[in-house]
Amino acid sequence: MINIKTEDYNYKLPKKLIAQTPLKNRCESKLLVLDKKTGEITHESFKDIINYLNEGDALVINDTKVLPARLIGIKKETGAVIEVLLLKNIEDNVWECLTKPQKRLRPGTIISFGDASLKAEILEIKNEGITTVKLIFEGILMEVLEKLGTMPLPPYIHEKLEEKDRYQTVYAKVYGSSAAPTAGLHFTEELLNSIKERGIQIVNITLHVGLGTFRPINVEDVTKHAMHSEYYIMSRETADTLNKVKENNKKIIAVGTTTVRTLETIMQKHNKFTALSGETNIFIYPGFKFKAVDCLITNFHLPKSTLLMLVSAFSSKEIILNAYHEAIKNNYRFFSFGDAMFIK
Repeated sequence: MINIKTEDYNYKLPKKLIAQTPLKNRCESKLLVLDKKTGEITHESFKDIINYLNEGDALVINDTKVLPARLIGIKKETGAVIEVLLLKNIEDNVWECLTKPQKRLRPGTIISFGDASLKAEILEIKNEGITTVKLIFEGILMEVLEKLGTMPLPPYIHEKLEEKDRYQTVYAKVYGSSAAPTAGLHFTEELLNSIKERGIQIVNITLHVGLGTFRPINVEDVTKHAMHSEYYIMSRETADTLNKVKENNKKIIAVGTTTVRTLETIMQKHNKFTALSGETNIFIYPGFKFKAVDCLITNFHLPKSTLLMLVSAFSSKEIILNAYHEAIKNNYRFFSFGDAMFIK
């Protein structure tokens, strides 16, 4: 019986190391290179990632695009201010979302946004702040959201984001996320082109980031945590490329934990990569046997988070927490706009 305590994945982080704004140049972030077996650490700049990739390897990126999914509205009956964060499109214009304060809402409640060109009717109230709503609008939803919504920055970021594209990867193309796959924020077009020129294949998957990625763990026993499902897609072209990489004994490098979860979901089910779409609620924590991913590019994650447990599973809790302490000692920037790790 596996017994993993949430508190074992806690660590103390000085507030000054929580990155509030992105760096001017994406690829100038620091890069902590970690040997997952020995724990050996090297300090680099992110643009040096290219030196750790070899011809024939595959770099797998998540091409999801963040929706301007945070909406501030007014409850029709009382004028109360309600915040809505769109999470997942269930069908047509029906969405799963987070609402606060949820206690003021009932099925049938109407919330109006901005100039009232967008409204939300509450359909169902669920646990943990989750609400199902029907969006009522005219025209194209993305255009309405671009006009009325804002980027759903995490609550630990207090500075205003001057350029909203900085919370998107340069390769983002498929709208659907309510948070950015932040490991990818370090790449520039120039760096990606240099990687391709070295004979490294860059392939994409899509996983729309939602509650499964950013929901905190509220139970003492990690194994009792329920992951929310997130939608993913792998194309035939990506599947074929990755199968060939495996056959040639080259490495698969995942950019971010969302990419890891997609690749491992498919490989655990089929023992090979296959063109597929669906929902995954895979929860990766120590004891997990990786079948798909050889190396991982990732940011520094929140204490006691599912993401910290995933990277610990990829190495070990002791090695990862030691690397985090080294990063703190060396003034690395943490979380969404922070620095990166390469775990090899």
